[in-house]
Amino acid sequence: MLSEPPRWQRVVLTLVLAWLAARACVALNTPIPWMIGPLVSVSLLSMLGVPTESWTPFRNAGQWVIGAALGLYFTPEVGSLIAGLWWAVVLGVLWALTLGIAFGAWLRRVHAGHLTALSPEQLRTTTYFSGAIGGASEMTLIAERQGARTDLVAAAHSLRVLLVTLTIPFAMQFWGVAHLDLSTPGVRDVHVTGLLLLGAMTLLGALAMQRLGRANPWFMGALLVTMLITLSGTQLSAIPGWLSASAQLLIGISLGVRFTPVFVHTAPRWLASVAFASVVMMGLCAAFAWGMSMLTGLHPATLILGTSPGGIAEMSITAKVLQLGVPVVTAFQVCRLVAVLILAEPVYHWWRKRQQA
Repeated sequence: MLSEPPRWQRVVLTLVLAWLAARACVALNTPIPWMIGPLVSVSLLSMLGVPTESWTPFRNAGQWVIGAALGLYFTPEVGSLIAGLWWAVVLGVLWALTLGIAFGAWLRRVHAGHLTALSPEQLRTTTYFSGAIGGASEMTLIAERQGARTDLVAAAHSLRVLLVTLTIPFAMQFWGVAHLDLSTPGVRDVHVTGLLLLGAMTLLGALAMQRLGRANPWFMGALLVTMLITLSGTQLSAIPGWLSASAQLLIGISLGVRFTPVFVHTAPRWLASVAFASVVMMGLCAAFAWGMSMLTGLHPATLILGTSPGGIAEMSITAKVLQLGVPVVTAFQVCRLVAVLILAEPVYHWWRKRQQA
């Protein structure tokens, strides 16, 4: 029996395979090729039992670069535009909370007779936090505090993000929408000194967020620092294209390695229901976004990305690569993430009391 290669070899092999897949997607003209290629290839190989590996510092570096790149779009003019859309962002947050509760309630009803190993309270907790539209790792940690079955919660969020990430970019490409950005980054040229200064400042922001225990610290810390710099009118440097592509590759790998053989064998009925519900949620979010577009005057494609039940980094990357209203998408996704993380537990306790009444 062959022994598993050491970790560094698994990391290098995964990087090489992901790069080849990304190059293939570039040749095939797929949307967001530097993330889609690694995500699809690594997911398939992982599910087949190939020893893929994502090194945490690489994943953090990818989120750090993407956060900084997105922050460059928040010029003073864009800041004024986003401030004027505060009511739409609030509606988006309320929509996400309502949809998450409905998703969790549906999962509970469908699986009440199948997950018999769970107590009624554990089933309620597991299904609620599986439905909440928040970060996968953060929702899993909160669910663990409440006594949920965390493997099912993590599986639900991972599968939902995978399906959204693979579906929406191709839907946008088929739709033929692109280059609808309300603005471009405040600075387009790469300046080595400015880039180094930006890197140092965003690194401090990421480390501060990590020390404070905030969600997605490497992404959020870099994003917030760059936003503050750009909103002030200061222009340091653009992010080189090759660096942005590398960051997308690393994020694709970090998503793909979640789909192990153990994941595939985790309650197939549960995964099937999550997949079905995720597709329905995407359709409902698209309808909601279309209605919001009539109220705001923004293009539906931008609001679909902003309100979709995907991950913040993945949807923001899609907006960046396809140039579909990056600041609006990022603002919607960031505010939703923060609101869900803050409100998930209080809303759960309120919802549980209503269920028991």
